[in-house]
Amino acid sequence: MAEKFNHATFTKNFLKKITRIKAPDEMLEQAKGGGLEKTLNAWDLIILGVGAIIGSGIFAVVGIAAAGSSDGSVVGAGPALIVSMIIAAIACVFSAVCYCEFATMIPVSGGAYVYTFATLGEFMAWMVGWVLMLEYAVGFVAVACAWSNHFVQFLSGFEGVLPHWLAKPPVWLVNDTASAIKIMHDTGIDISTVPHIGDVPICINLPAIIMIILTTLILVKGTKDMTKMTGIMVFVKMAVIALFVLAGAFYVKPENWTPFAPNGFEGIFAGAFLIFFAYIGFDAIATAAEECKNPQKDLPIGIIGSLAVTTIVYVLVALVLTGMQATSGTVIPADFLKAPMAFVMGAVGNNWFAWLISIGSLAGLTSVLIVLLMASVRTLYAMSRDKFISQKFLTLHPKFKTPHVLTWTVCILSILSLFIMDINVAAELCNFGTFTSFIVVCIAILILRKTEPDRERPFKVPFCPWFPILGVLICGGLMVYKFQNTTNAVLLFPLWLGIGALIYLYYGFIRNRDYENDIHREKVHNKGNNK
Repeated sequence: MAEKFNHATFTKNFLKKITRIKAPDEMLEQAKGGGLEKTLNAWDLIILGVGAIIGSGIFAVVGIAAAGSSDGSVVGAGPALIVSMIIAAIACVFSAVCYCEFATMIPVSGGAYVYTFATLGEFMAWMVGWVLMLEYAVGFVAVACAWSNHFVQFLSGFEGVLPHWLAKPPVWLVNDTASAIKIMHDTGIDISTVPHIGDVPICINLPAIIMIILTTLILVKGTKDMTKMTGIMVFVKMAVIALFVLAGAFYVKPENWTPFAPNGFEGIFAGAFLIFFAYIGFDAIATAAEECKNPQKDLPIGIIGSLAVTTIVYVLVALVLTGMQATSGTVIPADFLKAPMAFVMGAVGNNWFAWLISIGSLAGLTSVLIVLLMASVRTLYAMSRDKFISQKFLTLHPKFKTPHVLTWTVCILSILSLFIMDINVAAELCNFGTFTSFIVVCIAILILRKTEPDRERPFKVPFCPWFPILGVLICGGLMVYKFQNTTNAVLLFPLWLGIGALIYLYYGFIRNRDYENDIHREKVHNKGNNK
């Protein structure tokens, strides 16, 4: 017999509705008819993971993590940076194994969003999906702007070879309005040279817009083509890093490794905090679970494998870097803090290496862009399937079998956000989104172990419940640490959560209740016809 008909309302059975979970079996059944093409294997997933993790962080942040900041607010780890990197990797593992258990048990699109729906209910699922947009969609725009900055810097190296307008493009053509006005004010450029509509200056970040469109075209063609392109970018940046390690090894001075930990545990943990952000990205692999050929076997290999590869790469870079440049007991050059790999190679006479570093940075950022766009689209695809957003976004391309309507929608919204977004704030908000999703996934593992203990788990979190608890404590501690600094992001993150809650109450909640009403009417109608 059909359930009693309920109008869409916030008062009747409200708590029951917002805590309604979606059974994993229902998710798996829906995924069977989803139509997404299964093209990814374990190697593809490792490439995507390495592509997402190794970005500009390894080319920049390691300098500050090793030597500390120029203003003294961050103390350096010194040669003990390798210990910082291992600590950061271990901290990521606690969350990574939780993702592995969920991804093999519920191999559908959506990642942390669907795991939350299976354990904490409808409202929390929506909120996690909303928070994931900070990590993936907002992060995508922030990385696109970083790519633009690196590209403009790369072009400047060809001044005298390229036309002046290309080697030194106008500020208003490669920055958002706020950034362009600040740069022009700081450098004394007349703002009247900027095109205006009325009294409003018009500035566009053209390289970022072009890169967003190109990334969208790659993703629309399918995950296999996306993986091929990501693989090329990963090969380029890994080749640059390998060349640095092999060539730099000949210039290592062992005396630079002493003292090993000049600032003791304080420096080691400060370094671990900074380096932790250079590991973020492995969770994006879980959003592509529905497109894996053998998710039960390949997803854990992809997630853990990408972390292992990244850790080895980071440790090797740290060993050579701290062996070539003393990081304690001396004045640290400012250029080492900005671009450490390029600086140390230039210091030994290899100035051409700065050009290679630029190529490696661009390749690294390109691969991050591809994976972040994929993750944001796949999360929104899962939310559309659950009727939180329009069902039109479930439309697949007739040839490529990808959600092309949704992909282009994200592309357009990303381009529009370039005109209004503060990129520095966006990057910090991205980190808050990441920590929140990590914490929720660790909690969700503990819940599902209690509610469905007999469910088949191709991969099990070892030492449960201690690993998930450690994941919550570490990520929660890092969030608390960040909240102690009153920045714009710290103030905007609660605002973002509040906006998400309002959208759920006045849109997502009503859509789901109306859908339930439609199902009820259909049951009543069929019952009447059977009589």
